[in-house]
Amino acid sequence: MNTNRNIMLLIVVAAVAVSAGLWLGQRQFIAPAGGGSVPVEAALLYPAPRDVAPFTLDRASGGTFSEADFQGRWTLAFFGFTHCPDICPTTLALMKQVEDALAAPPLAAPLQTLFVSVDPARDDPATLAKYAAYFSPSIIAATAPDERLQPMTRGLGIVYLQTPLDGGGYTVDHSAQIVIVDPRGRLVGMFRPPLDPARIAADLRRLAEAGA
Repeated sequence: MNTNRNIMLLIVVAAVAVSAGLWLGQRQFIAPAGGGSVPVEAALLYPAPRDVAPFTLDRASGGTFSEADFQGRWTLAFFGFTHCPDICPTTLALMKQVEDALAAPPLAAPLQTLFVSVDPARDDPATLAKYAAYFSPSIIAATAPDERLQPMTRGLGIVYLQTPLDGGGYTVDHSAQIVIVDPRGRLVGMFRPPLDPARIAADLRRLAEAGA
């Protein structure tokens, strides 16, 4: 059973990797609203932005987060879980660094950072809120049952899968990229590891200044 799950995960991850390779073939340029192209250092960008399908997540702080909450802001979204041993805390700390780098001068459309838990069974609202706030009080933390979460993650190119541990319990294998959504609520691209906060901030400034 464990072997079958790992094989399925490898197949899905391979498919995402192929897709990412096609993005790289576009040479990391995207056409902004006013025409021309925007050179970026770290971002992998779609040749054209993609609309995000409707979804609803539950905010750890109460209320909901939906595709409407992408409007009017640049969004960096990362998907992980609070029991994650290394990638998640490292990435959330980096997102705080990006927030700080873009604080002055601020972007014309403000930046918001979103952490979505892909372990809704264990990450209750109180746990999730406390975990995200440890890295930054500005990070929006949210999750949802798998039946609502999976369509949203698939639409953004994110995969996750529970994997049983030998000693009991489970971990969650998940994509490690940071997703970029523009102020019109469109999926623009992603930042893949290794992640550098200075390069991420610089790319977002370029995209924002170009009106991408």
